Amino acid sequence: MSNNPVRIGIIGGMSWQSTQSYYQQINQQVAHRLGGLHSADLLIHSVDFEQISQWQHDNNWGALTEALCHSASLLCQGGAQAIVIATNTMHKVAGEVALTIPVPLIHIADATAKRCHHVGALKVGLLGTRFTMEQAFYRDRLAAHQLDVVVPDEPDREVVHSIIYEELCKGIINNASQQRYLEIIQKLRARGAEAIVLGCTEIGLLVKQENSPIPLIDTTAEHVAAIVDRICQK
Repeated sequence: MSNNPVRIGIIGGMSWQSTQSYYQQINQQVAHRLGGLHSADLLIHSVDFEQISQWQHDNNWGALTEALCHSASLLCQGGAQAIVIATNTMHKVAGEVALTIPVPLIHIADATAKRCHHVGALKVGLLGTRFTMEQAFYRDRLAAHQLDVVVPDEPDREVVHSIIYEELCKGIINNASQQRYLEIIQKLRARGAEAIVLGCTEIGLLVKQENSPIPLIDTTAEHVAAIVDRICQK
């Protein structure tokens, strides 16, 4: 283990609820790994999610790419030695961001796939925003790790998406919404899913492993584990 932990640059604010989870979990794990009063060397650029969300729903991925590349550049100027996008959906532009920076980008789907294999799940259900469930960028990244990915049907995708934006991103935790998610998880299990990827960093605030009949892969937790490995140069 190095005596010089790596400085991580986090592009956050999408939403701030999940970013605070990243901050807390990273520091908890660094303290556990390094002992004493150690904490993580972090830089955070927290964007305005109102604008990000509007561009997402307007399908303006050019503006989103420019915004995240700008964030990554600012973090690199501040001395970041690796970049993290603290959300699943915006990994749609991760490839473009990675090309504009001189340091590694730690990809959330790679960490997630590693965990899927660890629990022995080769067919996984994917929950997330519409963008994550319906577009190829995330499913293809998981498929590149030899995972078979299934998503809910269209009405259930709408339920999952709306709960994320109308409740979870606002910090609202609703028992009825938790029950809807669990029903959707059961449907994915019936279609052969051996685990469920919580492909939105807020979903872990709502659905816990003790609620689920099959393994839940919390993408925030897996991303954090990969980040801490990099910080401690494991």
